Amino acid sequence: MRTLYLECGMGAAGDMVMAALLELYDSPKDFLKELNAVGIPGVTVASEPSVKCGITGTHIRVKVNGQEEHSHDHHHDHDHHHDHDHHHDHDHHHHDHDHSHDHDHDHSHDHGHDHHDDHSHNSYADIEHLIGHLNISSQVKQNVLAVYKLIAEAESHAHGQPIEKIHFHEVGEMDAVADIVGVCMLIEKLAPETILASPVNVGSGYVRCSHGVLPVPAPATAFILQNTPMYSDQTLGELCTPTGAAILKHFVSEYRKMPMISVEKLGYGMGTKDFEKANCVRAFIGQADGNKDEVAELVCNLDDMTPEALAFAQQLLMDEGALDVYITPIIMKKGRAGFVFTCMCRTSDCDRMRALIFKHTTTLGMREYFTNNRYALTKESRTVKTELGDVRVKVSHGYGVQKSKPEYDDLAKIAKEHDMSISDVLVLLKKGENQ
Repeated sequence: MRTLYLECGMGAAGDMVMAALLELYDSPKDFLKELNAVGIPGVTVASEPSVKCGITGTHIRVKVNGQEEHSHDHHHDHDHHHDHDHHHDHDHHHHDHDHSHDHDHDHSHDHGHDHHDDHSHNSYADIEHLIGHLNISSQVKQNVLAVYKLIAEAESHAHGQPIEKIHFHEVGEMDAVADIVGVCMLIEKLAPETILASPVNVGSGYVRCSHGVLPVPAPATAFILQNTPMYSDQTLGELCTPTGAAILKHFVSEYRKMPMISVEKLGYGMGTKDFEKANCVRAFIGQADGNKDEVAELVCNLDDMTPEALAFAQQLLMDEGALDVYITPIIMKKGRAGFVFTCMCRTSDCDRMRALIFKHTTTLGMREYFTNNRYALTKESRTVKTELGDVRVKVSHGYGVQKSKPEYDDLAKIAKEHDMSISDVLVLLKKGENQ
């Protein structure tokens, strides 16, 4: 199975993901010519070599009307034991903000460029209009708009405004459009059957924006990454942007350690900042046996927890990456009603899952069973447009079969908003799939 794996140990930004994918493509120069010809107003995209921690990769530069669009970089002079500056740009073109961190030492902020407030503030309707007129395939258009929809929903939630009133600020700038379009075009050309990623490093500290000082990850990023494995290794700075988060959320079907892959090519997409760790997104593509897993079952018996507390523990473990968590009613000694609590997870996650079970249940011990023979269909996600809204559909295939199932939450949202039954929404979904 042709598999794309994205390693996000230093977060993800749109330009970094595009650069990593570009290194996987056989004709990067031809691709850049094609990207520059799709019709993004005033935009030119170029690549250049970049070295981080002795590793050479690719850095993407986007110019709009002949000028490069920078994030608002700040060079912080730190009294650290290492002798490099932290350049807080990560080549992120996604926020109209400064970066600020609470330390026990002083920061001197050196703005390497003048800040002009002449950025256009595009609405979601503006983005839809723009993308609709680009010279790209219908599938790429659908993916680009799906990524922007995730960002719009996050901004809507963060600001308490309907999507129609949300303006994307720098996320809507043409350089960010180029990043997202470039990623979607490359994924179409590379044509992986499944896309996997590592858990996402989001960084740490604070980010200063027009609304005030906010913690990292920024509210929009945190909202998008809900139900996605993420962590911070205390690297100072915003490592994952809303655009990077939305790209991962849309395309990645599973977050896990890298499976066994016969790697055909690998790519390094570099940011601009210098850290002690190589600041890059790394991409691998090749053939993987994605249908067989080594898994464990962690099992305990419980008779002193309420159903609500059990449900909380169950959902938390699922959110933390368990493959499945199920609860079975049993009759214990002396006729007491109880439950068997079972968590199925990858063997690499056993230590973490055991700790969570001990923390969130009343058990004093558990049993552990291992198997090398869990077979599963390959799972992917696609978005179907209906006249009343988008519906995500899970598609599973392998062993000569294919199955699909729409996301219940999307069906329920449309049904509730339009006073319809789930069955009525399924009819609309079928129409959308046939269009």
